[in-house]
Amino acid sequence: MLLLDTADLPTEDRVEAFRAAFDQASVPGRIEHLGADGTVRARMHLWAFGRATLFTSDSSGFRLVRTPRHVRRESPPAVALAVQSRGVGQFSQFGADQLVHCGELILSDLTAPYVFSWTGSGGSCAFQVTYDQLGLPADLVRAAGPRLRASPLYELVRDHLVRLAGLADVMAADPGAAALGTATTELVRALLVSAAGRQELREQTLATRVLAYARQHLTEPGLTPQRIACAHNVSVRKLYMACAGGGIRLEQWLIEQRLEAARAELAAPSGRRRSIAATARACGFADPSHFARRFRAAFGMTPRDWQRSAG
Repeated sequence: MLLLDTADLPTEDRVEAFRAAFDQASVPGRIEHLGADGTVRARMHLWAFGRATLFTSDSSGFRLVRTPRHVRRESPPAVALAVQSRGVGQFSQFGADQLVHCGELILSDLTAPYVFSWTGSGGSCAFQVTYDQLGLPADLVRAAGPRLRASPLYELVRDHLVRLAGLADVMAADPGAAALGTATTELVRALLVSAAGRQELREQTLATRVLAYARQHLTEPGLTPQRIACAHNVSVRKLYMACAGGGIRLEQWLIEQRLEAARAELAAPSGRRRSIAATARACGFADPSHFARRFRAAFGMTPRDWQRSAG
């Protein structure tokens, strides 16, 4: 959803519109504009994915200062995991200063004061989620912030947020938007636990991280338990035990998720024009015949009959 485009506003109204849009999309703070020519330019978007939100901003230079007074104002305890999409940001919180280059992640604890800025022009994409959704203590979240790059999940989560922003208009309107928000929250949670280096929590969240990883790579035929175990630096036995502890039979879960994706694709307008074999491959099945047998066993009709009935 387009929240603000200053190109549609008179110059004299842009500063106030910028501030109001930021307050609506995130949390209160003081905004200082740093545009070289004094002109404020911004495009902001905000999408809801269940209780989580995705906020993008592309604008002329500014500094956002969240003070103790702003923190005391009523707002839900939340964090924001952001990707710097353009320019170089400067971020300060808890006595640490860092530059945020294009393509890098930054974690902001919105329950505490901080300063964030860029000069010239820049862009950012932030996934915002409340503490109760994350289910993590504040000390762990704050320990993870400076150590995000230490996690092997860093690039996976970053790339997911970039892709989510690119498809946000479509995905936020999809019936699965809330579930996508939950899956993204699981990814963020796994990244923070991994980066913080708390072994006991890494063990507890292994199944969550595994399912999040599997969803990311579901359409790839080479996604096997062996590959998933290797990606998480655990044995296959430990992988199965973690999933079983969460009530998940991993291989069966992978097939079920792929079948559900194929069923939705076959019923979509684009899917009705594709061959069954092409849809099977697109959903991670290397063998179309195996796909057809599993589809019929799961849904009581062949993929072709389902495709025709959807038309």
